[in-house]
Amino acid sequence: MYTAEEVLKIVKEKNIKFINLWFVDILGKLKSFSITPRELEGAMAEGMGFDGSSIEGFARIFESDLIAKPDPATFTIMPWRPEGEGSARMICDILNPDGTPYEGDPRYILKKNLAELKKQGFGYFVGPELEYFYFKSDNAPEIIDEGGYFDTVPLDVARDLRRETILILEKMGIKVEYSHHEVAPSQHEIDLRYDEALKMADTVMTYKVVVKQVAYSKGLYASFMPKPLASVNGSGMHTHMSLFSGERNAFYEAKDKYHLSEMAKHFIAGVLKHVPEMCIVTNQWVNSYKRLVPGFEAPAYISWARRNRSALVRVPMYKPGKEMATRIELRFPDPACNPYLSFAIMLAAGLEGVRNKYPMPEPIEKDIFHLTEDEREKEGIKTLPGSLIEAIEAAEKSELLKKTLGDHVFGKLIENKKIEWDMYRTQVTEYEIKKYLAVL
Repeated sequence: MYTAEEVLKIVKEKNIKFINLWFVDILGKLKSFSITPRELEGAMAEGMGFDGSSIEGFARIFESDLIAKPDPATFTIMPWRPEGEGSARMICDILNPDGTPYEGDPRYILKKNLAELKKQGFGYFVGPELEYFYFKSDNAPEIIDEGGYFDTVPLDVARDLRRETILILEKMGIKVEYSHHEVAPSQHEIDLRYDEALKMADTVMTYKVVVKQVAYSKGLYASFMPKPLASVNGSGMHTHMSLFSGERNAFYEAKDKYHLSEMAKHFIAGVLKHVPEMCIVTNQWVNSYKRLVPGFEAPAYISWARRNRSALVRVPMYKPGKEMATRIELRFPDPACNPYLSFAIMLAAGLEGVRNKYPMPEPIEKDIFHLTEDEREKEGIKTLPGSLIEAIEAAEKSELLKKTLGDHVFGKLIENKKIEWDMYRTQVTEYEIKKYLAVL
């Protein structure tokens, strides 16, 4: 958590040649440009101007001037650059020319929601688990190993990639809990130590860059695409969440049978009620809905549980003396989301449940994938959107989404997703040619 003065001192002492200024568009795609050390002091004081009309979801052509102002607290040196060619990165807040926050900046959206929570005396902590695949190139999803869950030598040939990635993340001040091979061939996971939501959103963007950079340095490609291979599990971003009031975990209650406070129960109920309208943010791509189908360990049904990993929300079992670890796990988001907007809407949905005292339903500890449609209906289990267009339709009706994201981002996101759906639905796929051409 550096100050501007400390950043200037480090840049001089470490002979940093370039400072990369990062920010994301509304889809969560990383944007950056570089400045030299002589521009850094001015950039931190006043920001650097750029054309916002070229960034997805930002300004229109006639109001294109925007300012990227680097946050000194996000300064970190890029460990992979050669000696004497040092570079660093800083994450920016996007401002209007008059210095006010730009309403289209995803980082501002999260900061705004966190500020409202802070007024109520709470902090919001998240711990995401991002799954991803290693492929031989970005041209086709050709796997590099045949390993499975927790497999090691000789099947897990990517262990050195994970090890190098973790070492770089640790050098950048990012704490890693553990890493392992995931269920699908060539699928891997590196879990990050939980942190405050804004810092974690910044960390997620850095994590993706480091994973890809290490793969690229070995002639490989790392992909956070939700479902790159049809016949195996897709990649999720299971997100552990808790609210704290000072040092007290606001989700913990010793006398409750689930060890959950009333706040935690209402929070879970809020997520369950509002998840269909959240999906356009947490699962924003056409491909996202190829993952959210029964049979591949991804949730397709709206329920919560403690042991059942087919549920959409899971509450990890309480361990005596581990009150601080009480949390809920959202299993539906995928790693191709915009983390700033996703963390913001996850929080907002939960708080809506707290505000309105939504009742939490009973947990579903059965394997939901093996229940019949009648059995699911009897249990009151509803389904997630089955496609991007269903998610769009749910989102368009959502006052919560509009309030959380603001009119600008809400409108731009809906507009972008409708264009994506139209582009997708007009494609003629290889599946259709093989199935229909010779028989119709």
